[in-house]
Amino acid sequence: MNVSGKHIGFGITGSHCTYEEVIGPMQALVDAGAKVTPFVSPTFMTTDTKFGTSSSWQEEIKRITPEPLVDSIVKAEPFGPKTPLDCMLIAPLTGNSMSKFANAMTDTPVLMGAKATLRTGRPVVLAISTNDGLGLNGINVMRLINAKNIYFVPFGQDAPFNKPTSLVAHMELIMTTIEHALDHKQIQPILRQKVNS
Repeated sequence: MNVSGKHIGFGITGSHCTYEEVIGPMQALVDAGAKVTPFVSPTFMTTDTKFGTSSSWQEEIKRITPEPLVDSIVKAEPFGPKTPLDCMLIAPLTGNSMSKFANAMTDTPVLMGAKATLRTGRPVVLAISTNDGLGLNGINVMRLINAKNIYFVPFGQDAPFNKPTSLVAHMELIMTTIEHALDHKQIQPILRQKVNS
């Protein structure tokens, strides 16, 4: 299904090293005619890292989409039955946020946006970036893969020898995954080689 005219929530959690990879897909969604509303975690709003300052990333998002940042749970809650999204994406989704989401914890605007979207029976798309996807968080990956209306951007090991439990989504497949999810289909294969090492 084409994303033109669709309202897409774009959730961003604290995997700062991945922000550069998700900006392109956000721009691509806007260019394809989607209305993109950014949902951001407190970590995104307050943390400066070697990958960029919080304010610089906020400005980058504001350059891409005119929709205001959803930076509080109060602002995120209406995106359920009152103002439903057609699809909620979380990219990147950290292991911490994934663990909370898999266990029904809703303590950030991003997770509230996802919960609100599930309430309306619409798809939630997850693009993971976690150092323990094949570690303690493995159970949460499997739990979410088997959950109704949740779809994964294909992922793989990004550094199997240096970080053997790390999993990162193929962010370049965000658009295609959303298009499938809008038809309630999981893009296949989910597991794809990430690096040649």
